[in-house]
Amino acid sequence: MSVNGLGEVQGTPDTLTTQIGVEAVATDVTAAIEQANTAVTSVTDAIVAAGVDRSDVQTQQVSIDPQYSGGFSGDTSEISGYRATNTLRVTVRDLSKASSVLGDATTAGGNATRVSGVSFRIDDNSALVADARSRAFADARDRAEQYATLSGGELGGVLSITENITGQEQPMTLSDRSSASSAVPIEPGQQTVGVSVAVEWALN
Repeated sequence: MSVNGLGEVQGTPDTLTTQIGVEAVATDVTAAIEQANTAVTSVTDAIVAAGVDRSDVQTQQVSIDPQYSGGFSGDTSEISGYRATNTLRVTVRDLSKASSVLGDATTAGGNATRVSGVSFRIDDNSALVADARSRAFADARDRAEQYATLSGGELGGVLSITENITGQEQPMTLSDRSSASSAVPIEPGQQTVGVSVAVEWALN
């Protein structure tokens, strides 16, 4: 007999992760790279000054792409410039500093700044997962015992368990802001950690 069980618990996120990048466009590839490098250095320094450990700032992506003029069907496209991007993955472990980190980063990078992929998580959710797992298995056992009674049999031992864990990261939408100098409001809310189990029991 196979029975599913579900257990859910809530906790408050304590860590924010985001991608903060810069973008520069210039007619010369060297100029585009230098502008992007200068901007990303300013952004990195601002993030560290706002309280993020430098080891939690990691280069995620670097790209240089040509920009074309024309490009219509039948036309010959010519390179009109170059677009350089440099994206950082930033982990903020003190949420009281998250608002300032995002605000200071966008101020430092100015109009070249791009922020995306903001999400919250509980850095160590092992206790929550253990609690949710106990609830999920208890739920599955209660269901199995009821089915065993309904079928006129007795519940035997467990033959197999399959587990799935959800809710380990909570995405957040960050809207464009008209004033890059102001801090970004941050509300971590609550995060639900769920464990679902599929348990196969012997039926005697």
